[in-house]
Amino acid sequence: MSENAPYNQLVDHLFRHEAGKMIAVLTRLFGMHNLSMAEDVVQDAFVKAVQTWKFGNIPENPSAWLMQVAKNKALDILRRKTLFDNYSSEFSKYMKEVSNEYVDQVFLDTEIADSQLRLIFACCHPALKEEDQVALTLKTISGFGVTEIAKALLTQEATIQKRLYRAKQFIQKNNIQLEIPLGAELAQRLETVHTILYLIFNEGYNSAKADELIRKDLCAEAMRLCLLLCDHNATNIPASYALLSLMCFQASRFESRLDENSSIILLAQQDRSKWNHELIKRGYYYLNFSSQGDEITVYHIESAIAAEHCIAASFEETNFERLLCLYDLLFQMKPSPVVQINRAVVLSYTGRTQEAINYIFTIEDLEQLLQTQYMFNAVLGELYTKNDEPQKAKIYFEQALHLTQSEAEKKLLRDKIADIKITMLN
Repeated sequence: MSENAPYNQLVDHLFRHEAGKMIAVLTRLFGMHNLSMAEDVVQDAFVKAVQTWKFGNIPENPSAWLMQVAKNKALDILRRKTLFDNYSSEFSKYMKEVSNEYVDQVFLDTEIADSQLRLIFACCHPALKEEDQVALTLKTISGFGVTEIAKALLTQEATIQKRLYRAKQFIQKNNIQLEIPLGAELAQRLETVHTILYLIFNEGYNSAKADELIRKDLCAEAMRLCLLLCDHNATNIPASYALLSLMCFQASRFESRLDENSSIILLAQQDRSKWNHELIKRGYYYLNFSSQGDEITVYHIESAIAAEHCIAASFEETNFERLLCLYDLLFQMKPSPVVQINRAVVLSYTGRTQEAINYIFTIEDLEQLLQTQYMFNAVLGELYTKNDEPQKAKIYFEQALHLTQSEAEKKLLRDKIADIKITMLN
């Protein structure tokens, strides 16, 4: 490891947490059509941080330092009078004198939050293809790299590059504005925003990175953005609260999911005293808020499922029959293979393992999923183990081992395969 590694790690951490805020503010100043320019200014600020901090000159408040560097660079660009007409209409009227006071105002915390919401909704413009919306938001708001986005969306890096290019070209040609929409348009775009935040959280909760099963920084970022929605009068609808509630319940289990050797601890074996009860309390708080209104969304149901686990004093005391009802309702609202595989697991916990196995084989395109997704193989391996069919279990565990990139998951699967081999020898 190089002597500059600690500083590079600090910069990487700050990039994850601050880059989206900085891009949002700068895009507010430059205009959405100059998104790439905003990204370049942020990139320059972080390069300057690496060059400056490696000599030990780390400021007391690195985030504020980065914001100041970006602000100074933005002012420098905006003072080039020949470019005034290219910037946002909101800002152009101030630029004949280049108002430092206005720029300072845009960098206030309250305005930063507003800018982020505006940028989120701009990235989720309905005229963009949905896959382009997702890729652009993950890249722009949350600092995902192209590789991370490709893994999160189970696609190729070249595909993500094309989506990002296509989205930026569309924004430039169609003069997409930074604004929080109203009425029916708000509801349409907010649904996409929820989907994206859900995706970000899930990527952190079950990371695609080989050496890191849980990426708390991604989960925290998704929760932070969701809290922005809940704190804004235009977006604090029940679905926003339900999604934040779900994230709180799921995040409460972080410290119990891995042991000191970074080995996976499955839900049945987790030490519930290690669950974060403050986050659980917040989960219930937001779930109560989500009950206002007359609409039930998938986030309400998924949060209720997570809450059911938190209610139980132990795994054995979990009300699996009630969970099964919730999964039946969820499948009606969100018919997907992932919901079905989770329903099968719950079904097995009610004592109906063979029925659970049979149910999995009704999943549409299961053969394709077994060839590409480790989770479906891992669950079948687990169910065949419970059903005293070790040979079949071994086949599916080995296929799961072949498909996953996670070292923690590989270790768990190797342990299960080793146990099966011992069982078969006996």
